[in-house]
Amino acid sequence: MPRQPLNDLAAFAAVARTRSFTAAAAELGVSPSALSHAMRGLETRFGVRLLARSTRSVAPTAAGAALLERLGPALAEIDAGLDGLAAWRDDPEGRSTV
Repeated sequence: MPRQPLNDLAAFAAVARTRSFTAAAAELGVSPSALSHAMRGLETRFGVRLLARSTRSVAPTAAGAALLERLGPALAEIDAGLDGLAAWRDDPEGRSTV
């Protein structure tokens, strides 16, 4: 099954925000190696380096920082929309059989 682009973008945002594959992986509940692999795939699909990696650090490139600036509010809005679904969970729907 192909990876969902939104999941990869959210993963990128976590890595760029925390500046750590280990911290982002713990936050997302995946392994650091899986996260690193996903980021390489994302960069390959876009054809742009998003993260500057060294053996001791990770930081967004200029392109990555620009993407993160646009993604942050969009991802927050998506999260708020999904959180809003909770209000609908307790409302009964459909017809009563009484």
